Amino acid sequence: MLNRIVLVGNLTKDPELRYTPANGVAVASFTVAVNRRFSQKKETDFIPIVVWRAQAENCAKYLGKGSMVAIDGRLQIRSYEDREGQKRTIAEVVADSVQFLSTTGNKEKRFSDDAPPPYDDSMIGEDDVPF
Repeated sequence: MLNRIVLVGNLTKDPELRYTPANGVAVASFTVAVNRRFSQKKETDFIPIVVWRAQAENCAKYLGKGSMVAIDGRLQIRSYEDREGQKRTIAEVVADSVQFLSTTGNKEKRFSDDAPPPYDDSMIGEDDVPF
């Protein structure tokens, strides 16, 4: 059996970071807007993403609304009971890997004093390349 999803899209809002009550494991959730073509018309899907542990903290720290990401993960369908006691079902992608593809988004949050600057290959001279 195979359950694999690869997506490239933009965050619709800043990631929401939480910690599990039992053991304090970090979990971040956000929605990615992914464009697709249907005939001559463009349509957009809004796909909920869940990320765990250190990668969740990195997403919350460095990503913001509008950031472009590549997600590699699996589809998960789960059920829960809402506050009114109604059973709800949700489909979401549990990310195994999140690649940061753009420098757009919430720059104040991503480039604070304690964060390292993003990699910029223009800082490397011709003599610095080892091959």
